[in-house]
Amino acid sequence: MNEVLLSMFAGLIVGVVFSAIKLPIPAPPVLSGVMGIVGVYAGAVGYQWIVERFFS
Repeated sequence: MNEVLLSMFAGLIVGVVFSAIKLPIPAPPVLSGVMGIVGVYAGAVGYQWIVERFFS
């Protein structure tokens, strides 16, 4: 849980800094971009599960 809070805090700081210097935020602006990131994470976790389950 501590990692989640730290990453949220870091994201807030980055958002404030980017907004202050008038740059676009370094994150996907729409739900499809966010779901793409979730898909990449799910694929990595799924790969690790398959490797541990069937090849170890």
